[in-house]
Amino acid sequence: MADSVYKIIELVGTSTESWEKAATVAVETAAKSLHDLRIAEVVELDMQLSEGKVSMYRAKVRLSFKYHTEEA
Repeated sequence: MADSVYKIIELVGTSTESWEKAATVAVETAAKSLHDLRIAEVVELDMQLSEGKVSMYRAKVRLSFKYHTEEA
């Protein structure tokens, strides 16, 4: 098996429904432009509040994908 390199980025997804939906939005949006996604790790959860009520769920996601180089 060949050696591999993975790039790790952090994204923040948001949802008015739930933290799970917020994390899913982050991953699904990234999947539209990144290839070979490998691991998604939720590293932080928080909420935006408006007038003392939850208005938005936020999930910070650490996402890894395989790094490809062009071969000569």
